[in-house]
Amino acid sequence: MSQNPESNVEITDYAEELMSVPRAHVRMEYFQTDSGVMLTHEGHELVKCPLTRSGMAAAGFMSQAMGVNLPSLEETVNVRVSTGVLFRVIAIAGLDFENEASFTILDRMLEEAELQRGSASGSE
Repeated sequence: MSQNPESNVEITDYAEELMSVPRAHVRMEYFQTDSGVMLTHEGHELVKCPLTRSGMAAAGFMSQAMGVNLPSLEETVNVRVSTGVLFRVIAIAGLDFENEASFTILDRMLEEAELQRGSASGSE
């Protein structure tokens, strides 16, 4: 499990494993609890964003990359995206939003995710 020290966003090894096999559709659950926002696949954690300024920024940008709304407290959003989009979502989660240079990378990742999603949104 890797963690961005600036935002405390946790990215699991399972996320890397899931992205290692290209797929057109990966079904995931995106939800918010009292402790933060989480992205899971078949019950396995992929990304956990704490309720901090940087953690919630990461969660919001992840939502944008997947083409879904940020879930409200105790709400779950079902997501279906390709591993290419998921790669960009994971990359966004790992950015340090306190560093200005990260926003250049963020813009590129969001643009690429949108192109890969095409006109379809990430929700089912």
